[in-house]
Amino acid sequence: MKFLKHGMLLTTLALTSAAWTCSIDGKEGFLPENDMYIPANVKTTGGITEAEFNRVIDKAEAIYRPIIESHGARLEVTRNWEDGTVNAYAQQIGKTWRVAMFGGLARHNTITSDGFALVLCHEIGHHIGGAPRKGNFWGGTSWASNEGQADYFANLKCLRRVWQDEDNAAVVAKMEVPEAVSKACGEQWTWNHDYNICIRGTMAGYSVSRLFHDGTGRNLPDVTTPDPRVVTTTNHNHPDYQCRLDTYFQGSLCNVDYTQDVSSTDEFVGTCNIASGDTVGNRPHCWFKPSAQ
Repeated sequence: MKFLKHGMLLTTLALTSAAWTCSIDGKEGFLPENDMYIPANVKTTGGITEAEFNRVIDKAEAIYRPIIESHGARLEVTRNWEDGTVNAYAQQIGKTWRVAMFGGLARHNTITSDGFALVLCHEIGHHIGGAPRKGNFWGGTSWASNEGQADYFANLKCLRRVWQDEDNAAVVAKMEVPEAVSKACGEQWTWNHDYNICIRGTMAGYSVSRLFHDGTGRNLPDVTTPDPRVVTTTNHNHPDYQCRLDTYFQGSLCNVDYTQDVSSTDEFVGTCNIASGDTVGNRPHCWFKPSAQ
């Protein structure tokens, strides 16, 4: 694939009092700051079409608009198809809660429509993904769920909600699914519908994890090689790409009902966790350090 460098991100993403996140200073989005740029006129060997870009956003936006309204805010998804930025962002300005999605991300050769949906769910997760949340400049917590939690929310709640009415078995039948994924999902989920969503969400995780990996020269992430690191304090920034795949996988395996909301203050509500006796579906300790309950 041909990538073109760009000198800077959009000036509208610069540091302000209402900076875009994934990072508080707005320099990092779904991905760390990068120089990838894929204009709309560049032919690629993968990615998704503009029609698919809009279809994914249409569905998630229709589902989450009333949910965001229940929080007293308005969801606004910006569709920057022509922009070649390979990233995505979330922002809150008053009662307007924004998500910015870019054509450059959609055109990347690792991105599937499900991977793109996961990124969108991650950005929605910054708004309503629950604790733990990022810190702020004054030593408290900001409005945004941290990176690992937004990743976890994407598979734990958002993708399940978005895909509930779809023929997930038909979608999965077209995929090359690693045996470890199908085995783990089969052990955790009784109903075929849930089983197929588990597989589909994990494979979306593979899509974006390969985006993180692109160009690093390191081994590809895989669910059979989980990140062995154990943090002593919760990492609020982007975990390593293997750790992020582990998070998507565990979010897919957690069998807490997707309709049970998470909490912005209590990291145990609506999640799988050791304190509740869960051994599968917990947030990986490569980024998450559970607080005392």
